[in-house]
Amino acid sequence: MSRPTVPAPAPRPRSTTPLADYLDRPAPGAGPEYLVVPRSLAEAMPLRWQQVFAGLLADLHEAYGHLDWPDYRVVPSRWELLRDLDEQQLAAAGYVADLDPDGALEYRDASGAAVPESQRALAPVADPLPRPGEEVPPPQPAPPL
Repeated sequence: MSRPTVPAPAPRPRSTTPLADYLDRPAPGAGPEYLVVPRSLAEAMPLRWQQVFAGLLADLHEAYGHLDWPDYRVVPSRWELLRDLDEQQLAAAGYVADLDPDGALEYRDASGAAVPESQRALAPVADPLPRPGEEVPPPQPAPPL
């Protein structure tokens, strides 16, 4: 007597927005509006990755090259406590520190409103990643999605 055939499980539905799905999770260089790929790391990728990545960028630029792209200025930054920032970092983040009438340090935002020293601000920092031409550590395998 033959066994009844068991249907194969249905394939897991795939997302129609895989890039958004990935970038909506915490990811290095990704924010709500931009994805930044450090050139030194992209150029240090294995050859096959570079070939695929270059092809994807070529497709992107061919498809959207007609738009009026601005130039972008990328500044390495981190979320830091105001009390840990120097005067230049505070200014770049839109804050100032000054002494109040009692001689205590107080922080103000661009509108002049007082903010607590425990406030976090996105402040410029020295770039910790290798510059183009510098040695880059080998890539680590990524966990499966």
